[in-house]
Amino acid sequence: MPTDNRLSLSTKAARNLATTTKTPPQMQEITSRHLLRVLPWVEAVGGVYRVNRRLTYQMADGRVTFVSTGADVRVISAELCELPALRGFGDADVLAAMADLFTQREYEAGQVIARAGTPMDEVLLLAHGKVDRLGEGAYGNETRLGVLADGEYVGEQMLVNADARWEWTVKAVTSCTVLALGREEFERLLTLSDGLREHVQAYREDPDRPVNRYGEAEIALAAGHEGEATLPGTFVDYELGPREYELSVAQTILRVHSRVADLYNEPMNQTEQQLRLTIEALRERQEHELVNNRDFGLLHNADLKQRLHTRSGPPTPDDLDELLARRRSSHYFLAHPRAIAAFGRQCTRRGVYPDVTEVNGATVMAWRGVPILPCDKIPITEGGLSSIVVMRTGAEKQGVVGLRRTGLADEYEPGLSVRFMGVDDKAIISYLVTTYYSAAVLVPDALGVLESVEVN
Repeated sequence: MPTDNRLSLSTKAARNLATTTKTPPQMQEITSRHLLRVLPWVEAVGGVYRVNRRLTYQMADGRVTFVSTGADVRVISAELCELPALRGFGDADVLAAMADLFTQREYEAGQVIARAGTPMDEVLLLAHGKVDRLGEGAYGNETRLGVLADGEYVGEQMLVNADARWEWTVKAVTSCTVLALGREEFERLLTLSDGLREHVQAYREDPDRPVNRYGEAEIALAAGHEGEATLPGTFVDYELGPREYELSVAQTILRVHSRVADLYNEPMNQTEQQLRLTIEALRERQEHELVNNRDFGLLHNADLKQRLHTRSGPPTPDDLDELLARRRSSHYFLAHPRAIAAFGRQCTRRGVYPDVTEVNGATVMAWRGVPILPCDKIPITEGGLSSIVVMRTGAEKQGVVGLRRTGLADEYEPGLSVRFMGVDDKAIISYLVTTYYSAAVLVPDALGVLESVEVN
């Protein structure tokens, strides 16, 4: 006998006869994936995409690498060949002896490392920290010419010109570790090594190659002449070993038991829901690779001349203006949401209000008319440092393009296939889910990166 005094059927009992309303399976990993949506996709037939360019005279990457033991820092001897006057010099013993001649110095923020107008009597390698290059403006005011950071160097003209003088002041922005090689030590090494002396002398006497300001082999032209001047002959030279991008792959095997597929398909198809969530995870991984892959990812494929450092730490309007000024046009910024928030704080501090625009149905912040798209695939270090990417997109603009291959067997979406693999002896149905992708930077100024962005 029931002990309560209910006059009607309880809700708990009534639920046994009721139909529940269910949602499809939800997934926190799904993000906006703006990068996949804004990249123009190019067909890579045969799985390879070759980027042909004009011949460019470019050697080494322009940055020096160091090793440290505790607080002691040493330059890797072979990395000294990054200095223009030493490029191509192959005597390992002499390079090792030169590396031993560098002395380590520590500078605090605000200290002057080299002053404009004084004799350039040493080469300075920046092992750690950030420095400003300061010069005199057109009206006598001090102006900032650029920022140098880890791995960069100044004073390399001293190796070939005994009369060189500093054209600008080098001032520490943060605490810095600098390795210095004095003129006297270098001259002493020259007297001991005939090979080094001949190499440096050949560099001094070598006439400059005819190149344009981008380092490309110059195309000889004549303009503004009068009369019957002899016109120059020319041709456009190409790189003999152009870069080729091979399509990368992301794959997984989706398994569904036949009993589940047969009996539990109402009101939602179990196989379709499993496949939907699997594809979402593949697309997230695809975007992660397009940003972080060391072979073709955006963060690792920006030209070193297109990598900038923040002036003070947080991303400021000045930093983003500098990024935009490095290329003839920019279509999108990519930044971690915390980096976007840090930029917003700097704008608020200055009383500046960024634009707002709509991209892929989402309202996003913009700077100088260029949308700033959130991308949580851009990493943040433990110290709170991240990067901001800017890019021009499209093959017709010589920008950044995505690579894929469509027309695959059992194609489910463009560039993604779902292939039935059969049923095993445990009645488990298997599907191979595959997507092929990559990205290519057609010319160096299509992609730029603002590094060491403080987001905390």
